[in-house]
Amino acid sequence: MLIEVCANSIESALNAEKGGVDRIELCSELGVGGITPSYGLLKTAKKKLSIPIHVLIRPRSGDFTYSDIEFEQMKENILLCNKMGFGGVVSGVLYKDFTLDFERTKELKEAAGSMKFTFHRAFDWVQEPFTVLEQLEEIGVDYILTSGQQKSALEGIEFLSELKQNAKSCVILPGGGIKETNVMEFKSKGFEEIHLSGTGFFKTLDTKPNVSMNSLSFIKDDELAVTSLETIRKICSKVK
Repeated sequence: MLIEVCANSIESALNAEKGGVDRIELCSELGVGGITPSYGLLKTAKKKLSIPIHVLIRPRSGDFTYSDIEFEQMKENILLCNKMGFGGVVSGVLYKDFTLDFERTKELKEAAGSMKFTFHRAFDWVQEPFTVLEQLEEIGVDYILTSGQQKSALEGIEFLSELKQNAKSCVILPGGGIKETNVMEFKSKGFEEIHLSGTGFFKTLDTKPNVSMNSLSFIKDDELAVTSLETIRKICSKVK
C-alpha cells in the first residue's frame, strides 16, 4: 500500500520519509485544511527529501471559489513547482453552489503539464460526486483526495468504495482521520493508496504566553477575512 503523508513543515516531511512513507503532500497550516507552502519550504524540501513531493496549491483558507487574482496566483505557483521539478500538485476550483468549476480546474491541470494532478478535498463539498468524478476524469486528473464526503474517511469508507468502483482512470485517495488504529480497514477494502498526516503534538514552550497569536474568529468555511478598503481609507484619512 502506498502511503502519502500531508506534511506541514520540513521536520514533518523528513520524519515521514524516515518512517517509510512513499510520497509527501507538502503544505502549510494544516489547521485550516492546508495552504500553499512558502518558497523557502519548497526549496528546502526539494533539497532534503528523496521521495516524490506533491505540492498543495491553495492560496488561502476558506472556500474553494477564487477571484481572478487568486487564480493567477495559483497558476504562478504551479508554474514554479513545475520549474523546480516537483512530481505533482494538489488543487481544484469550485463554484459557489458547490459544483465543479470545470474550466478553471482544467486550466490548472494544463498548467501542471507532466506533473501529477490531485483534485483535493474540495471534492467533499460537491453535490453530485459521481458526475464530478466523470468530469475530473475527462480533465485527466490522476487522483481525487476525499474523505468520502464525511468528517473522516473511516465514516465515509463505504462511499469511498463506491467511488473506487466507479473510477475508470483516476485513483481514489482516501484521506481524513486515517491513523494506526483504522488503517487496516482501508487495506481490507482494497485501497492501494492512502493519505494521512500522522500528526503528534509536542510541547515547545515551558510557559504558555499571556497573549495568544491564534484567532478562531478568522477560521470560517463560508466567510473570508479581508482587509477592508473603506476601513483603511478612514484610518489613513485621520492620521496622514
